[in-house]
Amino acid sequence: MTQLSALQRSEAELFPHEATGLEAASTRRSLQTPGSIRFFDYRPTPADVRAEVLDGLGRPAKCLSPKLFYDQRGSQLFDAITELPEYYPTRTEIRILREYGSEMADLLGRDNVLIELGSGSSLKIQTLLAALQPSVYMPVDISKEHLLESAHALAERFPNLSIRAACADYSAPFRLPLEPDWTDLAAFFPGSSIGNFDPDQARLLLGRVASLLGPGGRLLIGVDLPKDPAILNAAYDDAQGVTAAFNLNLLSRINRELEADFDLDAFSHRAFFNTERSRVEMHLVSRIEQQVEVAGVRFGFRAGETIHTENSYKYGIDAFHRLAEDAGFVAEQVWTDNQGLFSVHCLRVLDACSMS
Repeated sequence: MTQLSALQRSEAELFPHEATGLEAASTRRSLQTPGSIRFFDYRPTPADVRAEVLDGLGRPAKCLSPKLFYDQRGSQLFDAITELPEYYPTRTEIRILREYGSEMADLLGRDNVLIELGSGSSLKIQTLLAALQPSVYMPVDISKEHLLESAHALAERFPNLSIRAACADYSAPFRLPLEPDWTDLAAFFPGSSIGNFDPDQARLLLGRVASLLGPGGRLLIGVDLPKDPAILNAAYDDAQGVTAAFNLNLLSRINRELEADFDLDAFSHRAFFNTERSRVEMHLVSRIEQQVEVAGVRFGFRAGETIHTENSYKYGIDAFHRLAEDAGFVAEQVWTDNQGLFSVHCLRVLDACSMS
């Protein structure tokens, strides 16, 4: 928990050093929804998506951001992935949250404003809400439809909970709809989503979260641990092909939103653990030599050429704590499952004296 300065504006900046001019470029849209939910729309504009896709496909090593996975269909497919027998992270993290939720609440604090980054279906937070009893819950997710569905489901289950849902790309500058009298902030970042960022990007993101929370603020974060590559490869390339459909759906989205002509049958899903970099990589592989048009721009693909769509870094406990310390946090507690598959960490923002 942390005290907000009286001078802090009602819309606190998650990325204070990069948000200059943001509101001039993108007006905040607030939607009053029934009951205890308020919705704030900070989604990237179609022009932003177009620019990012064209930039990624125009690079020598083609790549697309994993945040593009999460249109409505992509979010549904990811929910299906979390229920697959091969995909251990979700069920393992939930098991840890259920077993140690009371301890986590003691550290994180109760009756505060709880911000969840990458809330998705809000499945995991449901295991903690009874223990945490926040005054306000603020889920942040890039998929508008999924976010609204989850917020309404939570409101039905927790009718006294005040929910402020923010549809946003939390990896880019945006402002959170905070009130000046909200004095206690805490954050929840589950699912090992921090692993989707390269270490330098992860350090920067954690530093921005630390700036938002302020000295003494706490972050509860899920981190996937290194393990047998066979377990990892199966988790990201399941036998039923759901992860493959999830990966290929990215091309369907680009076809729909950017008037592209990707032939999904001409690409295949590939996932593997890169031992040297301690990360799982996901790619879309061109089966043939081909040309694809996206938003009026043509791109050539060689047979076997890939679009790199996702990384998922795996951190040992000590390695992650070093990363967190570089971002201005100190580790207070860590919980793991008995198989050593996954970890959940409580981090506290260092005060100014400790950081100097």
